[in-house]
Amino acid sequence: MTSSTVVYILHISQKYILYTSYIILMTGIIGNFLNIFIFTSFKVFRNNQCVLYFVTEAISNICQIITFFLIRLLIALNDIDPANSSIFWCKFRAMMIALYTLILFSAICFSACDQYFSTSLEFNLRKLSTIKLAKILIFIAIVISILHTIPFCIFIEIRASFCSVFNPMMSRYLTYFYYPILSGLLPIFIASLFSILAYRNVRRIVRRQIPIARRRLDRQLTAMVLVRIIAFVILTLPYAIQRMYTYLAKIDQSNLYLFAINSLVGGVISSLFNVNYVVIIF
Repeated sequence: MTSSTVVYILHISQKYILYTSYIILMTGIIGNFLNIFIFTSFKVFRNNQCVLYFVTEAISNICQIITFFLIRLLIALNDIDPANSSIFWCKFRAMMIALYTLILFSAICFSACDQYFSTSLEFNLRKLSTIKLAKILIFIAIVISILHTIPFCIFIEIRASFCSVFNPMMSRYLTYFYYPILSGLLPIFIASLFSILAYRNVRRIVRRQIPIARRRLDRQLTAMVLVRIIAFVILTLPYAIQRMYTYLAKIDQSNLYLFAINSLVGGVISSLFNVNYVVIIF
């Protein structure tokens, strides 16, 4: 394939990523601020642990979207990816993506688990659904997510104008654990399992002697969680597979054709994954 074709593919990939980033920025900022406003303004949602997870997710989404916007803005201004020319932006981008992705996935999994506990027929399980436990879990998730960015800060580097991980041990961690497990199958499995169990509990909730208003709220929150999990699975699974393939195939600029095609496919899949930061759940 001629070099002009490769350049054209890379150009299309960059433009696609740039324009979709603007769309995600606008819809994401508006949608997540609406989530925060609604969940903190209406009395029915106050002091509810599942709603706290939703708000945490929305705040994390806003931070992630702002990070994306800064990178895309610099690309638009300089016509070059700053992560491939500046070691600061190279490490900063990787660290922020890892940080807010894990916080997002943790909040999604926690909300699914909480709905299962809060709607359970077992009293001991319902006792696990508390606002205090939710705050503790969120704090732990944030601390672990911050600590998890340290290896990215150490091992992310620039070689041949390409920002990536070149350390063999870190590459194996990303290939065989981080992308397929930690940010792939594990949160998908946990969120899917507990959302299905919560849905089953809600269908049997009529057996419990609880106020109609509380029963209606449980059903509403469970429906929100279920819709969020469905979107989460559809948007996340292709991204985890594509990222794992990129590291397994060791695609870099030594093969410009494969690099260009992978950049285009990765851009499309990444834009779909980034819709996770836009999903409005109310």
